[in-house]
Amino acid sequence: MASTNPRQYEPSPARKVAFLGLGVMGFPMAGHLALAGHEVTVYNRSAAKARDWLKEFKGRAAPTPREAVAGCDFVFCCVGNDDDLRSVVLGELSALAGMKPGTVFVDHTTASANVARELDGMAQKLGLKFIDAPVSGGQAGAQNGMLTVMCGGEPAAFDAVKPVAMAYSRAFTLLGPSGAGQLTKMVNQIAIAGLVQGLAEAIAFGQKAGLDMPQVLEVIGKGAAQSWQMDNRGKTMIDDKFDFGFAVDWMRKDLGLVLEEAKRNGARLPVTALVDQFYADVQAMGGRRWDTSSLIKRVR
Repeated sequence: MASTNPRQYEPSPARKVAFLGLGVMGFPMAGHLALAGHEVTVYNRSAAKARDWLKEFKGRAAPTPREAVAGCDFVFCCVGNDDDLRSVVLGELSALAGMKPGTVFVDHTTASANVARELDGMAQKLGLKFIDAPVSGGQAGAQNGMLTVMCGGEPAAFDAVKPVAMAYSRAFTLLGPSGAGQLTKMVNQIAIAGLVQGLAEAIAFGQKAGLDMPQVLEVIGKGAAQSWQMDNRGKTMIDDKFDFGFAVDWMRKDLGLVLEEAKRNGARLPVTALVDQFYADVQAMGGRRWDTSSLIKRVR
């Protein structure tokens, strides 16, 4: 990434930061922070991944979250789920145990709104700040430094961290108090789920009808049917290619969060619940790591 990334970084005073979690999203996000001139310490559950990061970027690695965050102004995190998040935030060797008062913790994990509120409350008791900040844009967005970040938390903490986080963001927006970022990400996933199913049915229908589907998508993509999914996944859906992108397993995790929250707030999500079961069918077909556009395989 360091040799090919064309990203131009907004001027921002160099800050001492930590990044916890170097998966497909966190690895390049932490890299953008280093390339933007910040002093970055990374932590990953697998130390080998941290060593790989150090081969590509300037910074240092720490063996525990507590050591990684020592003396930092901002701590960023991107892990798998609520339990993974608690494992790096809570406990004797965790982030909260090592952060100095006033430090802002920015969580990019797609997690529940409940865990965001829980950790925000704990942070406040320790004189710390917590921002829930799930992202949209996928692995490509992380690599290109062009993520859309949806935030919940206190305005002052948000304003403080935004100039630093813009190293990997094209939009970094405060949407309300603690939990609002996670709830906005749920809205995003609800919209995507129904859209991808509709696109899958449309392409499968066109193929059954004998149409030239690349030409069809070229035409309807200039009208009201146009979407990011059509522009970026239409051709690969036609070609039956799914070995990339946002995995079905990840989408089912996200939709599980959505459906659990809907039970709590009373929202009716019949289409989302149905598409979640369609993704379960794709998992049963062996598509756990296929891109979410693989919904088309079950309608062909």
